[in-house]
Amino acid sequence: MDKGDPAARVLVVEDDPLLAQLVIKYLEREDFAVEHAPDGVEAVTRAGHFAPDVMVLDIGLPRLDGLEVARRVRRFSDCYIIMLTARDDEVDKLVGLAVGADDYLTKPFSHRELVARVKAMLRRPRHADRADDDDALRVGPLRVDRAAREIHLGDRSITLTPREFDLIATLAANPRLVLSRRQLIDAVWGTGWGGDERMVDVHIRNLRRKLGDDAASPRFVRTVRGAGYRIGTGR
Repeated sequence: MDKGDPAARVLVVEDDPLLAQLVIKYLEREDFAVEHAPDGVEAVTRAGHFAPDVMVLDIGLPRLDGLEVARRVRRFSDCYIIMLTARDDEVDKLVGLAVGADDYLTKPFSHRELVARVKAMLRRPRHADRADDDDALRVGPLRVDRAAREIHLGDRSITLTPREFDLIATLAANPRLVLSRRQLIDAVWGTGWGGDERMVDVHIRNLRRKLGDDAASPRFVRTVRGAGYRIGTGR
């Protein structure tokens, strides 16, 4: 889309007032409805009332850090989360994605790049809105209920982040096909997505951990070296 959907809401969570003002200006210029929270506690409160489509979330916040904000917001919201980090540090990035973030940007960043990421997130309809998701997929003892967006392993329910669910659902819907990182990004994040393709590996790693899936001898998600990922254990 060339302009932001007027109904699309973005919550900017940033304690630096100058940076927050600049980000808000760029987003409002693209016709997004924007609210600002200067600290973590207010961010959780505003997320509940404002119901953002996207949250731009700094990691280093007063009162409550960005990682804890993401954990709490994920209890009631499926909004997209872009984490902002002041350190070019893989630990921050990986942990941020593990708590349910969809992407990250390292400061200093291009504000045009931030706007482009927000637009890319909103370009593709939610998987939950798709009519062909009204069925369940099975991979051995694993049941992927796309209509309810629930995962069950035997009689146990597994709690996944929105992106983890979309990844396993995409793989399960394409049995025996090897899907590259780029194909998975196009299916889950949307075509034209400009983020780091390695975030697919991070989400797959978190997904395996929650499913109790050993990467060396997987039951559900196989790595095909040099090609991508596929569902199932058959060779």
